[in-house]
Amino acid sequence: MALSVPTESLTEESLPTDIEELLKLAEKTGAALAPLAADVDAGRADGHETYRILRDAGLLGLLVPREAGGAGLGFAGYSRVLAVLGAHNGAAALGFNMHNVAIGSLCESAATPLPPAADAFRSWLYDEVVRGRKMFASATSEAGSGAKLRGVRTTYRPYADGRGYVLTGEKSFVSLAGVADYYVVAARAEGTEGSGEVSHFVVAADDPGVRFGEVHSLSAMYGTSTAGMVLDAVPVPRSRLFLGVEGMSMYKLVREPHWMISGYTGAYLGIAEAVLRFTTDYVAASPRRAASPVLQRELGRMAARLGAARALVHEAGARIDSGRGTVGANAAVHAAKYIVGEVGPELAQDAVRICGSAAVNRSQPLERLLREASFASVMPAKPEECLEYLGKAALGVNLHDATAFDW
Repeated sequence: MALSVPTESLTEESLPTDIEELLKLAEKTGAALAPLAADVDAGRADGHETYRILRDAGLLGLLVPREAGGAGLGFAGYSRVLAVLGAHNGAAALGFNMHNVAIGSLCESAATPLPPAADAFRSWLYDEVVRGRKMFASATSEAGSGAKLRGVRTTYRPYADGRGYVLTGEKSFVSLAGVADYYVVAARAEGTEGSGEVSHFVVAADDPGVRFGEVHSLSAMYGTSTAGMVLDAVPVPRSRLFLGVEGMSMYKLVREPHWMISGYTGAYLGIAEAVLRFTTDYVAASPRRAASPVLQRELGRMAARLGAARALVHEAGARIDSGRGTVGANAAVHAAKYIVGEVGPELAQDAVRICGSAAVNRSQPLERLLREASFASVMPAKPEECLEYLGKAALGVNLHDATAFDW
């Protein structure tokens, strides 16, 4: 039975739009999520309660434009909110990020005039998120190719009457499996294997032919409810073709990769913040430890490295907000992803050395944080991919050319 956490104090008539008020809401929501983390991590709960809390807090509309009823956050503000949530419950923050990865690029198009079909799709999605409190998720990864669009084998074909499509394929790691209401599925037209023309479709959880496997037994992030997804000749109406355009997904990713490769960087920054917080509290609990110059220097070194990572994440977010799609902005999010992926595990190792047995005691949150921090390098873009992108950017390679990088 899921632990029940009262959320009356979390629900609001409308989502605040001021970043400081949103950070306060994230802190309040995070405090409600924190007690659930241990049970979900240990497999004693399925994690669905965490997403109910996030829904009830109204946070699903963080990125939706203000005129459509959301908070209208940009990438920088979102990263800050996600870090607050991640410091309380890393798995919940990562799962929540999958909702925003699925809708982020569309929310950023708010000021862009679109053709009628695309505009209708955009309005429908905003309404589903804000008024319907519907959760979206991304379904891209496949066995053997991960999240790289060029390797997608899931296919689609049009109805004979042209009013929709039929999707067939399998996805290997779908977060929010059985939790989200909709899944944004990457697929290619039948007969186009090896090309860069990939499309996205919104598939409802209850569409005929959709089914999920058992939730993967992971060594960390169990609460993301990650499982395989089978699409067995799933009918999708034309109105659920993402933005009403086929074959543009690769182009969009190459130009603006920040959601795919760095949307969850804020969550891993929050996990690193939690590691430092636990270690500091551990040292402060003993006057003898707190008075040790050696431990003071250790904490100072941890704080300085975390501060540098935090500043880079904030800078990358600001550069995306002011110059989305530029190579400089894209390089900044690759750098932030790389640094957070390095700093988190390094701080975890520092914590092990300082806290000793507390680091391996399953009754303490640090043991979970150690495992969670290490998985930043598994998420795209992987460390070597980040470095390759940064090196090519430094050399002046045209990174808007889809063949310049393994997407």
